[in-house]
Amino acid sequence: MAKAGATYGMSLLWTIVASCLATYFMINAYGKLTLVTGETALQAFRRHIHPLVGLFFIVALTAGVSGSVMGVMGIVAEISSEWSKSQVDGGIHPVWFALVFVGLVYFIFWKGTTQVFERSLAVIVAIMAACFILNFFILMPPPIEIAKGLVPSLPDVPLDEGRGPFLVIASMVGTTVFSGLFIIRTTLVKEAGWTIADLKKQRNDAIVAVGMMFVISGSIMAAAAGTLYVEGLGLENVSQMIGLLEPLAGSFATTIFVVGIVAAGVSSQFPNVLMLPWLLCDYNGSERKMTLPRYRIIVLVISLLGLVVPIFEARPIFVMIVSQAFNAVILPVTVACILYLGNRRDLMGEHRNAITINIVLTAILLFSLVTTSMGVRGVWQIITA
Repeated sequence: MAKAGATYGMSLLWTIVASCLATYFMINAYGKLTLVTGETALQAFRRHIHPLVGLFFIVALTAGVSGSVMGVMGIVAEISSEWSKSQVDGGIHPVWFALVFVGLVYFIFWKGTTQVFERSLAVIVAIMAACFILNFFILMPPPIEIAKGLVPSLPDVPLDEGRGPFLVIASMVGTTVFSGLFIIRTTLVKEAGWTIADLKKQRNDAIVAVGMMFVISGSIMAAAAGTLYVEGLGLENVSQMIGLLEPLAGSFATTIFVVGIVAAGVSSQFPNVLMLPWLLCDYNGSERKMTLPRYRIIVLVISLLGLVVPIFEARPIFVMIVSQAFNAVILPVTVACILYLGNRRDLMGEHRNAITINIVLTAILLFSLVTTSMGVRGVWQIITA
C-alpha cells in the first residue's frame, strides 16, 4: 500500500475497494460452507473435489507465506534500523531487529494457545490501526484526489522496473484477497462451534473485518500519497521512508508511521508462521496441538526465513511485492472451488448459492484472473528489464 501511494498517489484506491468487497463475499461464501456442512475448506476439497486440490493449497500457500515472512521481516527490520539512527549514533543493524521480532513471535507461539494468538493479534492490530489512522489525518492528500482514486484506472507512467502498476496491483490484491484467509477462516468458524443459525453473526464479523481492512490499507496509501508522491520521490528502498518522511511530516508522524509498520509486520507474522501447521492439521483432521515437536520445528524453520533479507541484504519491497503477487495467482482456484462446492445440492441443500451470489463470485473469478495476468506480466517486466 505504501509503495502504491508513493508511486501512484491515490489513483489505485479503487483496487483496495474492489479487493475489500471481494474479500467480504469470499469470507461469507467460505464461512457459509462450514456453517452448513460442518467441514473446513480443506476437508471439503479433499472429500468432495480431490485430495490433490487440498495438497495444492498446502504447497501453494506455504510458498506464498514463506516469501511473505522474508519480505515482511526485511521491511520491519530495515525501517526499524533506519529509525534507530535518530536515537543511536550509526543506528542498529537490521539483523538485530529481525532477531528480536522473530524471537518475539516464536516466544508467543511457544508459550501460547490459539486464544493467546488471537488476543496478541487483537492488541497489535489495534496499535497498528491507531497509528495509521492518526497518520492519515496528519498526512492526508486533498479529498478530491481521494475521490478520484475511487474511479478504476491505470496510472499512465513508464513501465520500467518497479514503476509498472501491474505487479503492484496484483500484490495489493494478493495482500487483501488472500486465499489463506478464507481457508483458515473455515477452521476458526468450526472451532467457534458456529452453525447456520450464526449466519448473521458471521456477516457482521465480516463487515467489521473488511471495514478495518479498508481503513488501514487506505490510510497507509494516503500517508505515502500525501508526502512522497506529492514530492515526486516514489519508494524503492524501505530506508527511504524515514529519511524522506521526516522532513516532510515531522519526527512525530514518522515515529507513528514506524510503529504502525512494525505492528503490521509483527501481526502478519503470526498467521504466516502458523499457516503450514494449521493447514496440515486441517487436512489430516487432527487436533491443532501446536506444542507437538514437529510443529514447533516447522514454525521455527519458517520463522527463521525472516532473517534472509537482513542477512543477505536483499530488496525487501521487491520480495514482498512478488510474494503477494504470487498469492493473487492462487486466488482463481480458490474462487472456482467455492463456486463448485457452494452449488452442490447434496452439500448445501436449501442453502446453496443464490443466483446473485453466483454472479458476484463469477465477477470475483474474472477479477482474480485479470489480477493474476497483471502479476505474471509485472514479474516478467522486472525479469526482462
